[in-house]
Amino acid sequence: MRNPNGYGSVVKLSGNRRRPFRVRKTVGWNAKGHPIYLTLDYTVTREEGMILLAEFNKEPWDVDKANMTLEALFELWWKKKAPKLGKSNRGSLKSAYGHCKSLAKLKYAKIKAYHMQDTIDNCGHGYSTQWSIKALWGHLDKFALELDVSTRNYSSLLQAAPIPETSKTPFSDEEVQTLWKIQEMEWADSVLYMIYSGFRISELLNLRTNEVNLKEGTVKGGIKTKAGKDRIVPIHSKVQHIVKRRVREGNEYLFSHNGKRCSQYTYRKFWAAIMESTGMEHTPHDTRHTFRSRLDSAGANKKCIDLMMGHKSKDVGERVYTHKTIDELKAAIELATD
Repeated sequence: MRNPNGYGSVVKLSGNRRRPFRVRKTVGWNAKGHPIYLTLDYTVTREEGMILLAEFNKEPWDVDKANMTLEALFELWWKKKAPKLGKSNRGSLKSAYGHCKSLAKLKYAKIKAYHMQDTIDNCGHGYSTQWSIKALWGHLDKFALELDVSTRNYSSLLQAAPIPETSKTPFSDEEVQTLWKIQEMEWADSVLYMIYSGFRISELLNLRTNEVNLKEGTVKGGIKTKAGKDRIVPIHSKVQHIVKRRVREGNEYLFSHNGKRCSQYTYRKFWAAIMESTGMEHTPHDTRHTFRSRLDSAGANKKCIDLMMGHKSKDVGERVYTHKTIDELKAAIELATD
C-alpha cells in the first residue's frame, strides 16, 4: 500500500548492511525538482522502519532550527537516538554531557570547534572521559545535520588525550595481600573477586545474583564476545565468602551500588579511591591479566583457562558444561593462588 503524500517512506539500501532500511521524509525539492530527504534513522527490518515513521508523523520532530540550543538538541537526541545504543555507552555519553553543560543555553548553530574542544581540555579527567565527550559531540553533530540545525561537522576536528598502551601489569602477591587487609573498604572485595575470577569490569557489573549457584559453586556471566558470553566460572575458595555476602544483600546485580546496577563511570571512582589508598597503579583490566598469569604460572590446563576467560581457542569446541568440565574448571581455578 502506498503511503499518503508527505508521509515519508522506508527504502532498502543495497549491499550487506546491519541496518539496511532507510527511514526518510521529504523536506523539500531541489532545482531539478528532485526530492530532498531527511533521514530519520536506519532499521533492521521494514516493519521497524514503518513503526518509526508512524511515530514521527504522530509526533514530528518539529524544531525551531535557528534557536535550538545544545540542551534542546541533546534532549531530543537522547529521546530519539540514544535508546538504540547500549546501556553502558548511553551512561558514558550522558556523563560526558555533564562536562558540556556550560554551553547548554548556547544555540547549537553558534557552537564552534573551539567551544567543543574546551569541554574536552577542561573536563579534568583522563583519556576515557575525554574520548566520551568527543564521541558525544560526534553524535550531536550528526543529529544536527539530520535536522538541518547545523551544516558543519566540527566534531571531526576534535582531539582527545591519546589512549595509553596497555601495560598489563599483574598485581604482585604483596599487592594482593594488601587488598585482603583492606577488603572491608568499599568495593575492595570487587577487586579481589576479579583477580580470582578473570571477569572484565563490564562483566563484573552485569553479573546477576540469580546466576550465582552457591550449591554448585559457580557463577554464569560474560557479555563481550560470543566465546565469553554466558560462560561458567567456578567461585574460587578464597572469594566464596565475598560472593555469599553479596548474594545475601538480595539485589538484582551481584555487585550493586545502592541496590542498583553500578555504572562503569561510578565504579572507576571507587577503583581510583582504592588505588590511591594503597599506593597502587593498576587498571581494572590488570585483574584479568593477574588471573591469567597465575593460572599460566601454575600450569593450568589451557582449555580450562580459555573457557573461564571467554577466549576463543582452537582447543575449545562447543561450550558444553558437563559435570566433568565443571570439575576440571574448579580444579584449574584453585591453582590461581597467592
